Amino acid sequence: MESELMLDDKSIITMKLLHYFITEKNYNPIILQGVENEIWLENLEEDCKVVRIVSSYIHNDEQFNFDEFKTKRIVNKIKKKTFSFHINVMSIFLDMGDNVSSDSINHDSNLMCINVKEEDDIKKSDIIKQVFPDLGSKMKYTEKGVELFAKITSDINRHNREDASKMEQLFKSRVPYVTYFLILVNAIFFIVPRLFGIDLANSILEQYCIHGPSVRAGQYYRLLTGILLHGSIMHLLCNCYSLYVIGAQIESFLGKVKYFIIYLFSGFIGALFSITFGGGTASIGASGAIFGLMGALLYFGYYYRVYLGNVVKSQILPLVILNLGIGFISPGIDNFAHIGGLIAGLLITMALGVKDKTSTFEKVNGWIIVSIFTLFISYFAFIYSA
Repeated sequence: MESELMLDDKSIITMKLLHYFITEKNYNPIILQGVENEIWLENLEEDCKVVRIVSSYIHNDEQFNFDEFKTKRIVNKIKKKTFSFHINVMSIFLDMGDNVSSDSINHDSNLMCINVKEEDDIKKSDIIKQVFPDLGSKMKYTEKGVELFAKITSDINRHNREDASKMEQLFKSRVPYVTYFLILVNAIFFIVPRLFGIDLANSILEQYCIHGPSVRAGQYYRLLTGILLHGSIMHLLCNCYSLYVIGAQIESFLGKVKYFIIYLFSGFIGALFSITFGGGTASIGASGAIFGLMGALLYFGYYYRVYLGNVVKSQILPLVILNLGIGFISPGIDNFAHIGGLIAGLLITMALGVKDKTSTFEKVNGWIIVSIFTLFISYFAFIYSA
């Protein structure tokens, strides 16, 4: 049995590299049709976002140049799928012939190439030392033969199961209690006043709507109460439906507390945009907060673009663009609130962070940007536009 599992040096190096990049650096395999004798791995959080392990024989400069051309073409497709403007690629060649000249290798800084004929070549590589300084030490194993194969296979399988479990937890359906609560509050603010007469309903709209001169006169509560009011049943139903579809997703992905903060902050900033750029026109509705949820969904989708790349391109972005377009061409729609809410949703989600994706440094930067942005728009709303 042991003789059946004897591995050559190239296969052993391949397995050790896979073990390092998958279990230590959280790279994920990329499924590519028509690509043989190559393993592509990606981790968009790393500086080197794509690693190729190439076991096919590269015997001369012409074949190497064709490999480079093919790599660039595939990388361009990955860029489009993952909304990435720049991708560094490391290609580790395990069977490169002596006829490949040194001038052909590493002339492109975005395509790093490593020629590995034996394991020591990895430890000696200056590029490896710079990009993955611990790789050389991680290649050491006490196990050999069947035991090495079993250990590496077991570790990779366990890591993949853990990743699959995380994704299942992240994307599984949950009851959106906060979303139901927000829909209920919006419905109550619309229905209850009308039960006591249309005059009372109109009076509440007038007293609590978003209105620049009134807010500047000291009625700051309008910046929040205005996002709870709706002028017609269709206005209410459209916003509640949008809140149900988008809000339920954000509540599931980011959690109830973060979701509630995003909703309120986006509605608040949307109201500030409204009184800043909308003049003295009154405004009502939850659409600014809902656009904030769209911004949060865009931010989340960017970090999980490997899983949601096609959804972001085919559904989320078109939805945002379509709704903004309708706001520009249709009278009576406060598109300034939409734009403000969208920006606010992106920024506050950056500050709150995405679990397992956003670093502490990015969160701190996010809070700094949110603070500056809030002060900036507040200045324009209360001082410059007064």
